[in-house]
Order: sequence, then structure tokens, then C-alpha cells
Amino acid sequence: MKARRRLISTKPEEPMKSISRRSFCWTAAVGSLALPSLARAQSRYAMEHVVIEWSYSSQKPYKDPFNELELDVVFTDPQRREERVPAFWAGGQVWRVRYAPRSTGRYSYRTICSDASNQELHGRSGSLDVSPYQGKNPLCLHGPVRVATDRRHFEHADGTPFFWLGDTWWMGLCKRLRWPDDFQLLAADRLSKGFTVVQIVAGLYPDMPQFDPRGANEAGYPWESNYARINPGYFDMADLRVQYLADRGLVPCVVGCWGYFLPIMGMEKMKQHWRNLVARWGAYPVIWCLAGEGSMPYYLSSTKQQDAALQKRGWTEIAKYVHRIDPFHHPVTIHPSDAARNTVEDPSVLDFDMLQTGHGDRTSIPNTVNLVTGSLSRAPEMPVLVGEVCYEGIVEASRQEVQRFMFWASLLSGAAGHTYGANGIWQVNTREQPFGPSPHGRSWGDTPWDIAYQLPGSQQLGFVKALLTRYPWWRLEPHPEWMEPHWSKENYLQPYCAGIPRELRIAFLPSTWDPPKIKQLENSISYHAFYFNPASGKQHDLGKVTPDANGIWQAPNAPIFQDWVLVLEKSDRPQP
Repeated sequence: MKARRRLISTKPEEPMKSISRRSFCWTAAVGSLALPSLARAQSRYAMEHVVIEWSYSSQKPYKDPFNELELDVVFTDPQRREERVPAFWAGGQVWRVRYAPRSTGRYSYRTICSDASNQELHGRSGSLDVSPYQGKNPLCLHGPVRVATDRRHFEHADGTPFFWLGDTWWMGLCKRLRWPDDFQLLAADRLSKGFTVVQIVAGLYPDMPQFDPRGANEAGYPWESNYARINPGYFDMADLRVQYLADRGLVPCVVGCWGYFLPIMGMEKMKQHWRNLVARWGAYPVIWCLAGEGSMPYYLSSTKQQDAALQKRGWTEIAKYVHRIDPFHHPVTIHPSDAARNTVEDPSVLDFDMLQTGHGDRTSIPNTVNLVTGSLSRAPEMPVLVGEVCYEGIVEASRQEVQRFMFWASLLSGAAGHTYGANGIWQVNTREQPFGPSPHGRSWGDTPWDIAYQLPGSQQLGFVKALLTRYPWWRLEPHPEWMEPHWSKENYLQPYCAGIPRELRIAFLPSTWDPPKIKQLENSISYHAFYFNPASGKQHDLGKVTPDANGIWQAPNAPIFQDWVLVLEKSDRPQP
């Protein structure tokens, strides 16, 4: 059967009656799909960094195909480099492979099946002609996200810096965030505000027992009730959501499960879970988060100390496994109770350090700053970011001014990005059905998600991200000594400062009555200053900076008494 080509619509998708055999190409650009063929060799066409997908069917029946068989496809690029891509079981006697080529030119591929006697699955070969990407999606234009060579920030595959502004949708794959309307509405809002990452759990959720109805999607649960095998229908529905995020330029930070599922499922089942995730979503521009609160035992466990030790050891092994089977080499981390480094036995298995620093409103500021600065001083060197802190509105606190403080205190202390969260979104409260209590009997709040997404903190973090991205933010380094007063371990509520010598100084000024003095200004550099209102995004020009003979400039009073961002930029820099 000759391969057919099909154009993929970029219109929002509608729910499908039958999705188990769905063909899909990442719709950031028009790609080509090749359908299954009985020919021994197959010619296919693709675009650089765009996902292509096809299936293999077995005429030989397997009683338990998920557990009896593994199928890989080995791709050889024009430079003769090989990538071994796992295929996923799609239900019945069907396996599917997804691949995103990283360069143009002609590729070849061949299949390797654990049952080498199966001629429909083993030894199938073909070619793949890859042309340049023609669209506007930054994740295709510049490639997926990786850790930069300076080990301090993130960048795209072509070296373009990537600013991590994340949002927290832990339970975003459940049916309570309805597809397509609710999910697409939330994605559009986050894109409009400048978010670039969505942290989302692959179905094995926190704050509920296993197989709780609150965790199901339209096709049920990710696994059968005894963890005998995955539920392909669940992941078909999850595909729609993950692909939609990537299609719009939002990076899915895929959290494999909540950490306490490891002792529940066991190591071998967890490896199967991760192989399925890598096979289904590895071709997309994802980031891997091994687990949420990786070493935290289940809430009602009677063996918490033993569970914590098992989980710390086990997630270290899973990290090595994910690195081994992921041919795309996506960054790997783990969501912690404090620091990702502390959640595994060997921090070298992680590519960046994700932090959780508290939900105590302003009382969480010291821990946030200490964990950021502490991680940056530890080996091995890696990017650091706060992945969870003070969900906006949690315990009727942590409002927008705290969101601004956490962002600036982290970024100006050296963080590579920041993740925001709104209480009500992460657990997908609805007006008709609040999430309710966790297994410990307490509820975190009942604000509906469609109210929570409009809380002002999310828009205000978009304002401050837009300010930072005017500049080469990836070159910023903390310089508290450039101003007086500045934060210290005796007072975390004083100003924070970072910059680039001879080019740029950015300071976050909490609600201090007297403006600071800016110090160590270079004699040969002329600076222009302005105040930036982080609550409104408005700018108030201050004109030329005139320091005294000692290189000190006294900043004037801000327009009103609140938090402000003070920017000094080199005068010959083009004005925004």
C-alpha cells in the first residue's frame, strides 16, 4: 500500500468517538503522516523538530501484548548517528512510534522487536526525508529545551535562551478540566500572559488514593486496577492535551506520578510507566520530572521512614533508566519536598534542581532565598528554579504581592526561572465539584479553577517576565553589594539586586519607605534609570543617573508606597 500524505488542521480539535488508532502530527506546522504499509521498505517525509507518527500491526496474536513484547525503532541521521526510539503499545496488536528529527536530510530507520520471529514488527525498514520547519512555533523554530553550557539557565537546541515561567496544572489531564473547552481556555490565557511551561502529572496524582474517581479522564485511569497493564485509551485522551500544549509553544513539564506510587506499583511497573511516557511524549519538546514530592511517603502510610528511603533509592534508579531510554535527552529533574538534590541518592542523575519552598505567605521568603542560594553553591552545578511556592490564594493568603516577591527574590538570586501556582487550578476545583479533602482529611481550598486562573498574580508575573526579557537576562548575576540596604540573613525583606557589569542593574525594592543607594557605579558608563511598577507593568522614567565622586547614586522616592523594580541600563542601549 502506497504511503498517503495528509494535511493536519490547526483548528482546535473536537473530542473523537474513536481515538485508539488516531493518527496525529504535531500541528505547529503542516507535517506528513505515513500510514502502515505491508511493504518491507517505506519512504516517509517530515519536518525538522516536528513529530511524525506511524503504526505497526502484528498478525501474530499476543495474549498480553503490553507485557509480552517491546518494539523499538532505530533512526540513523545524515551524520550516521543512531537514536533508538521506544514504540508504545496502542491497544490490541498495534504499536505506534513517534519521532521528531533534529536536522534536515535523509534518515533511515529499522525496527527491533523483542520477538525477532515476528516479520510484521521486526526488521522493518525505511527512509525519512526531512525538510526545514516553516512555521512560527518557537519550539520548532529553535528546537526543544535543554540545559545551557553554562549550567545556569535553559536554552533551545539552537542556543536561543529559554525563559522558564511555569504554571502548575498538576491534575490537568483529568476530565474535570474538560477537553477541549476548559483546557484550551486555560492554555490560551497562560500564553497571553507569557507563560512558557506547564507542570502536569501523568495521571497518578497527589492528594488522593489510587484509582480515586477524581483522577480519571474520559477513558478512565492510566492503569488497570491491578497495574497489570496501561490503559491506552487514557493516554490517547492525554495525548490530545499534551500535544495541544506543545502545538501552542508551551513546554509540558511531565511529572511521571506522585512519589508515593513507587512503593505501591514497584520498580518494574514504574519502569513500564516511564517507557510508555517516553514513547508517547518523548518526541515532543517536553521536560521530564520523575515524580512529585519524590521521597514523601503516602499520607496514611504506617512505614513512612522505610518508604522514604525506598523512594529516594528508587527514584535514583528510575532517573538512570529514563536517561538510558530517552533518545531525545530531555532535561530530567524531580519535584521535591525541599530540593531535588535531596530527593535522590546521586544528584548527578538530575539535569536541574527544582525546589519546593513553602506555602506560608511572607514567612516562606527566607526558606525560598536560602534554598535558591544554597543550591547554586552546591555541586554538581546545575540550573535552579522554584517549582512550587505559595500558591496564590492558598489558606486565604499568598496574594499577588507575595507572588511578585517570590519571583524577584528567586530570579535576582540566580534562579533560572520560576513556577507560579494558583490554588484551585492545580487540583482542578469546579463550581459543581470542589476537589474536597486529601487522604489526611483536610482540604486545601475550594476556589474554582475558572476563578483561580484570573487571580492577578499570574498576569503580574507576565509583566515582570516581559521586563526581564527585554535584556540578556541569562547573563544576570546576583550583586547585593551594589545597593544599600540589601537583603541579608538578618533581614530578607530588604532589596534584591542583580545585573551585568557595565551594562545593566535591576533591583527589586519591597515596600521600603526610603529608597536605596546604588553603589559601585562605573566612572566610564552613563546609565539611564526608571521605576517599573510590577503590579501594573507601567514604567516611570527617572532620566540620567548622576553618581557622586564615589560612584554612589541616591534613588529618588517611588511614585507611590509599594514594591517597585528599579532599572539602570547603559544609556546607549536602545530604549524599549
